[in-house]
Amino acid sequence: MNAFKGTGVALVTPFHDDQSIDFASLKKLIDHVISGGVDYLVVLGTTGEATTLTSSEKKQVLKACLEYNAGRVPVMLGIGGNNTHSVVNEIKNTDFYGVAAILSVSPYYNKPSQEGIIAHYSAIAEASPVPVVLYNIPGRTMSNMTAATTLKLSHHPNIVAMKEASGNLEQCMQIASVMPKDFLLLSGDDILTKALMGIGGSGVISVMANAFPEKFRILTHGKEEDSLAVTFSLLEMNSLMYVEGNPVGVKNLLFHMGIIESDQVRLPMLRASLDLNNKIKAAFQN
Repeated sequence: MNAFKGTGVALVTPFHDDQSIDFASLKKLIDHVISGGVDYLVVLGTTGEATTLTSSEKKQVLKACLEYNAGRVPVMLGIGGNNTHSVVNEIKNTDFYGVAAILSVSPYYNKPSQEGIIAHYSAIAEASPVPVVLYNIPGRTMSNMTAATTLKLSHHPNIVAMKEASGNLEQCMQIASVMPKDFLLLSGDDILTKALMGIGGSGVISVMANAFPEKFRILTHGKEEDSLAVTFSLLEMNSLMYVEGNPVGVKNLLFHMGIIESDQVRLPMLRASLDLNNKIKAAFQN
C-alpha cells in the first residue's frame, strides 16, 4: 500500500458555466497535479461533487480521468453511501480496470451504531475487488467512527487505510498506537497533515493539493523544517476553503490560478460569493 502514502489529491470536477462537465479543464487539472508531484488521484469523492453527478456522468468522469492520467499515478475511486445494499450493487456494476482502491465514506444521515458501521464496511470489503479505504468525517455524516471501530475494521484483509477527518488528534493517536503495521492512517484535514504524520500517519487526501501540489509534495515528503514552513504558509488559504462549503473555495482558487475555466458548482452548492471571491483572490496574490 505504499502507493497511498504521501499526497492523494481529491480532484474537483470542473464544470462549464452551464454546469456541464468541462473535460478540457479536467485534463489540465490532472496534468497540473501530477506534474506538481502528487502520489495518487482520488476521483469522484466529496470534493468531486459526486453526489450531484448522474450515474452516466460518473462513468464519463472516471473514464476521462483514467485516460488523462495514462497510468502515471494510481487512481482511487470514491464509492460510498448510506444504503449498504446500493453501495454493494454499485461496486458490483463498476468496471475497476485501472482503479487501485476505493474510498468509501461512513454512512451519513442514518446515524448507525458502531456495530452497524462495522457491518456496512465489512459488506463493502467483501464485495470490492480492490482494497477499501475507510473515511471518517463526522462533520458531514453526523456519526463518528470510534478508534475501536477503525481498529476492528483494520484487521479485515481488504481494508487497508483510514482517511481521518474528525479533527480529533487523540482519537487518531489511539488508532496509530496499535493499528497493524500494514494499515495506513491518512489525514482528511489538509492543515492537520503535519501533526497526523508526526504520530504515525502516512499522508493526506487533500483538497488544496488541487491548487498547490508542489507544496503538498514538500509537506508529505520534504525535510522537517520545510514541511513545517509549508504547513504555516497554507493557514490563511485553508481558512477560506470551507467558508461556503467544499469545493466552492478550491474551485474559486483554481479559477483564479487559470487552471479551470469556471468556478461553477452544482446546486445545492453555490459558487463563491463576491466577498469570498475577493478574499481568495487576495490571499492567492499575496
